[in-house]
Amino acid sequence: MDEDFRKAALDYHRLPRPGKLSVEPTKRMATQRDLALAYSPGVAAACEAIAADPACAHEMTARGNMVAVITNGTAVLGLGAIGALASKPVMEGKAVLFKKFAGIDSIDLEVDELDPQKFIEAVAVLEPSFGAINLEDIKAPECFEIERALRERMKIPVFHDDQHGTAIIVAAAVRNGLLLQGKSLAEAKIVTSGGGAAALACLDLLVAMGASRDNITVTDIKGVVHVGRNELMDPYKDRYARETDERTLEQALAGADVFLGLSAPRVLRPEWLPKLAPRPLVLALANPEPEILPEAVRAARPDAIVATGRSDYPNQVNNVLCFPFIFRGALDAGATTINEAMKVAAVEAIARLARIEASEVVAAAYGGNAPVFGPQYIIPKPFDPRLILEIAPAVARAAMDSGVATRPIADFAAYKETLERFVYRSGDLMRPVIFAARKQPKRIAYSEGEDERVLRAVQTVLDDGLAEPVLVGRRAVIEAKVRAMGLRMDLDESVRVLDPAEDDAVFGPLVDVYRAKVARRGVPADSCERVVRTRPATATALLLETGQVDAALVGGQGEWMRQWHQAFDVIGKRDDVSRVYAMTGVILPAGTLFFVDTHLLVEPTASQVAEMTLLAAEQVRAFGLHPKAALLSHSSFGASNAPSARKMREALALIKAQAPDLEVDGEMHADAALVQAIREKAVSDSPLTEAANLLVLPNLDSANIAYNLVKAAADGLQIGPMLLGMRKPVHVLVPSVTARGIANLTAVATTQA
Repeated sequence: MDEDFRKAALDYHRLPRPGKLSVEPTKRMATQRDLALAYSPGVAAACEAIAADPACAHEMTARGNMVAVITNGTAVLGLGAIGALASKPVMEGKAVLFKKFAGIDSIDLEVDELDPQKFIEAVAVLEPSFGAINLEDIKAPECFEIERALRERMKIPVFHDDQHGTAIIVAAAVRNGLLLQGKSLAEAKIVTSGGGAAALACLDLLVAMGASRDNITVTDIKGVVHVGRNELMDPYKDRYARETDERTLEQALAGADVFLGLSAPRVLRPEWLPKLAPRPLVLALANPEPEILPEAVRAARPDAIVATGRSDYPNQVNNVLCFPFIFRGALDAGATTINEAMKVAAVEAIARLARIEASEVVAAAYGGNAPVFGPQYIIPKPFDPRLILEIAPAVARAAMDSGVATRPIADFAAYKETLERFVYRSGDLMRPVIFAARKQPKRIAYSEGEDERVLRAVQTVLDDGLAEPVLVGRRAVIEAKVRAMGLRMDLDESVRVLDPAEDDAVFGPLVDVYRAKVARRGVPADSCERVVRTRPATATALLLETGQVDAALVGGQGEWMRQWHQAFDVIGKRDDVSRVYAMTGVILPAGTLFFVDTHLLVEPTASQVAEMTLLAAEQVRAFGLHPKAALLSHSSFGASNAPSARKMREALALIKAQAPDLEVDGEMHADAALVQAIREKAVSDSPLTEAANLLVLPNLDSANIAYNLVKAAADGLQIGPMLLGMRKPVHVLVPSVTARGIANLTAVATTQA
């Protein structure tokens, strides 16, 4: 690494506080009663329950979600035997990855012991503390014996990630690489450079998946591993000793379909590449410099598919693709081990994920150009958020099928929904709405059908069964983007495409509909056809108005208010309301807050504040939440007689008269709305229980400022804005909307329809 990067890395580990981990309590510790429950005497009840039934430890302690990352520092990255203490930054990093990617609590343990038997004894006695053990950076061949002994002695998963994590990613790459090259694993000739723990684990897993030992040649620093060789041999390497006259890597490469490098830089020379079979797979995984650089492979063998361990080349073999999610599935099923069936299940899940379109997160990392399954993309990117949704359930199911699960998962659909909290922060909030949408999918039109975010969202909508999508846009452009993005939607079957400029049978009659609506609004009659043909929001709203779709999402590009007016000119408001309002949700770690009106009405009257509150409460209920409304002001409970404070007091009276059962109070400060203790100190009779979740602001400025401030300060996730009071279900997307946000609003619109 260069000096600037080295300094940045040191500062990262040093500042603002040393290290990358901390321990945080999961329970409240605010009162004497809290302390009594957490420790003496209350803790005795939990101890007695576990003593009576050890399985209770999973329910009453963190053990079921706790992994120990353990090393003796004998093979740390490419640094070698630097010792237990020097390995600590790596182990802390591994623990952080467990938490970041799979929500698993983890602690690093650096054991200063080189004797394998003593190391085994030190780790084995830790079983009561942890749900699983991740062995890390232990040199071969000791690592084989250590893992074997610990797996025999311990009734929790023991997993040496350097071996098996690498093996799982390599096997997924081989599975997809051979698929693209038109070859079978059973017939593939495989040659390795390297005979260490990772290389042998890769071969063991490939054999378990169908590779033939007779087609495998292992080479190391002393050449080919062959029958009769004595130098640098061990029982684990002996399994792959072959009867052969080949003695060098160069000789072994003749006709090889797969080169698997887990050794050292530059050991595979470009002039040897012609010896490989047609359409070879080259996995050069030495780090930081591979056995051969991908550009050298491409120059000599353009028919080859190449993978490395580096992030600056395509097809990075990175253990973070699997280990957090394998442990997630194993812990959730209460697995007593991680066996071969579970590893194979992880391989197939990873390989399968690469064959479907990349996620929005991956696309963003590529500057908007998402990778598509092919020679440059045979395994998912490490930050693909869907990995946990594919791997953890596959591993848990394999644990059950192979008989090692002590807590079998009864409902995998429900289990997958619980995992979505690691992928989509909106998952918990949206679950009731999505469930309702799936019951009766509706026809939903999207005005910006050519937008890549819309196309990704529509693929999600189809996969989840939320709606029947109608894309408004140029068919040729949409078709090209669907192909380029690797999406699976069928534009002739599952999706309808309508082009206002070309589909005269659909949009021709809509011109007269539009003309009738705007004839007395100053819109010249001769411009109506141009508007319908060139304004997607107007054309889409007309599809909704004439019943050709059941709901619509417009906007996402251009000014929000302009798109809103185009939709409103066609659809209009409900007859039973005076105005249309906008409500925006912000998902925070502590829950969701809804703000109203965030976009439309600059200075509402008291009756309009009451009306928007009742409409918003109705929408909050659609999310399966009990609305708790707070009317906010600079004044708290009558402390001011300013016009805005009087307005909120008048609105409260109107709301109570119309909806006496609604939990609502005001006018109040924002902190009183969110903190019950502050509210109770001000008044003793507030009908609000706990924190408010619906915040009603006195004007547009305060509402828009409030939701944006909370969203930015607390890293909140926005849902909406959702239009309240429209005559038919239509919503206007903000320019910053994500594909997931569009899918979420699709579910909202479907339930409204």
